[in-house]
Amino acid sequence: MPHKLRKIRKFRGSRTQGYGRIGQHRDSGSKGHRKVGRHKHLWSWVVTHEPNYFGKSGFTSPKSVHSKVNTINLKKLEELVEVSQQEKPQINLTEMGYTKLLGTGKVTKPLIIHVASYSKSAATKIAEAGGEIVGLQTTGE
Repeated sequence: MPHKLRKIRKFRGSRTQGYGRIGQHRDSGSKGHRKVGRHKHLWSWVVTHEPNYFGKSGFTSPKSVHSKVNTINLKKLEELVEVSQQEKPQINLTEMGYTKLLGTGKVTKPLIIHVASYSKSAATKIAEAGGEIVGLQTTGE
């Protein structure tokens, strides 16, 4: 809550407000992180302690931020299916938040999987086990 009994009221008219000589409070020396002379007499310090201080690194495309691919492997599907007692259990990965099925691992049970995209190796392994993938597209792997 604002009130009129602040410390600055004592220092009105004092020119330095309790900071000593002129410019000790507002100058770049009080900023902490920004030091002068890094391209000149402090260059050896930059080379030894902060070699990446100057320059730019990397670029993040605005399109890549929105196209997040949430993946799951076949070995995780086996853990999801262990609870189910159906003959051909159905797993809807899109409802679980996954967008792509990858082919790392083994499948021993026939599964019906609903997913937006999947790899070729995942499709072949599920087909060999007697299951099928209901999805939009295949992507190479």
